[in-house]
Amino acid sequence: MGIRTSLCELLDIEHPVLLAPMAGVSGGALAAAVSDAGGMGLIGGGYGDADWLNREFEAAGDARVGVGFITWSLARQPDLLDLALERNPAAVMLSFGDFGPFLGQIRAAKTKLILQVQTLDQARKAVDAGADVIVAQGTEAGGHGGARATLPFVPAVVDIAQGIPVIAAGGIADGRGLAAALALGASGALCGTIFFASDESLASADAKVAAVSGSGDNTERSSVFDLARGLNWPPDWNLRTMRNSFTRKWSGNLAGLRENLTAEQARFNAALAAGDMDVAAVIVGEAADLIQAREPARVTLHRMVSQAEDRMRGLGQLVGPLREDDENAET
Repeated sequence: MGIRTSLCELLDIEHPVLLAPMAGVSGGALAAAVSDAGGMGLIGGGYGDADWLNREFEAAGDARVGVGFITWSLARQPDLLDLALERNPAAVMLSFGDFGPFLGQIRAAKTKLILQVQTLDQARKAVDAGADVIVAQGTEAGGHGGARATLPFVPAVVDIAQGIPVIAAGGIADGRGLAAALALGASGALCGTIFFASDESLASADAKVAAVSGSGDNTERSSVFDLARGLNWPPDWNLRTMRNSFTRKWSGNLAGLRENLTAEQARFNAALAAGDMDVAAVIVGEAADLIQAREPARVTLHRMVSQAEDRMRGLGQLVGPLREDDENAET
């Protein structure tokens, strides 16, 4: 029978699971694998590379996929949205910045609009903007995010959303997390970390090994790797990654990193090229404990959905039949 939610109906998908549009990781092959498995894959638009974006749409083939953009970066190269919309994506997701300038264009293309939020004020703005779907992202998520924890944040956004489907994000990497998201009132889950080490992921082999062996205990949020990569992120958001020697040296001394930035950027780039994950970034979230092995994305998604179904059936057995005195107490 499966799990059917309003999100499934809206996006015409079999399973209420979306691939997070991780920059440099969620390429066309991974997005297609998630979509072909019954969820929806979102290609990560990243920081603005038209050739890369065209190549990854080609890699997705005939699969029905969407695309996600870092909104403040898209504002610097708005023609990338034109490029993406020419591909007739199933949905466009905007995160981290002012989405207002892009609403008319997305609406004119008649594609679904997904807006990701990290605060309740952002959620209210997403409702006012007429979002088709709102992603409530908790701080447990890998990559960039805010400060709110998933568990209390998701139901608060659901209460604001006025019936708009809400997707939970942050720390969801198996069927237990999906079942919990649905119990909170979400209509589905957006997952990144659990797909990071997928066979189809664009993450390097060394980064995948580090992710599989990693733990949520060993992640942190900081701006260290944004500085190392030369990315001028707005201060509202920072980056969750695995800790390593680079973060241990600089997380508590960003001023020192800025003073030594030229040398440290060169060291970071050399480590990235060499696959040295003790210096380069492994961008995963607190759900890293649940990455057990490299495997096809289809296997991951189907296991997640099957686990969620089993968990929800099991939880139903914990609730006894309504007694007559219970009925009288409610009247």
